[in-house]
Amino acid sequence: MMNGNLGRSLSILMVEDNPGDVRLVAEALKEGKLCKKLHVAKDGLEAATFLHREAPYTDAPRPDLILLDLNLPKKDGRELLAEIKRDLDLRRIPVVILTSSEAEGDILKCYDLCANCYVAKPVELEQFINVIKSIEDFWFTVVKLPPKSGGAN
Repeated sequence: MMNGNLGRSLSILMVEDNPGDVRLVAEALKEGKLCKKLHVAKDGLEAATFLHREAPYTDAPRPDLILLDLNLPKKDGRELLAEIKRDLDLRRIPVVILTSSEAEGDILKCYDLCANCYVAKPVELEQFINVIKSIEDFWFTVVKLPPKSGGAN
């Protein structure tokens, strides 16, 4: 299936404070066929700085996709999600909630805040990698992403 995303250099912002999960996602994405760059923010405040291109991220690319954990230091994922979806320049960036929480309240809250999807992190290593590959395949080969010129670049 041909998709307009295939010719683009794709970037992902992962907002995650667990270095083990970051390593797993990086490994799973390396195995993929698409040209993409993984950027990591360890907390919601760093992610907001990255997204708004404030120092030291003045040259940060606009991500094509955000993988967002909920339970983060400084600014939690719910706060960051609300901030992203209120911002006219950022709201079109798809946000995938990738968290260990399976709480119904968290799921409802995230969809109320306009998350694009909610994925519970599998505990088993192979399942975790398969989930990341599924996210990559869906968002970068099936879905037509908004153009990067649709707001701040």
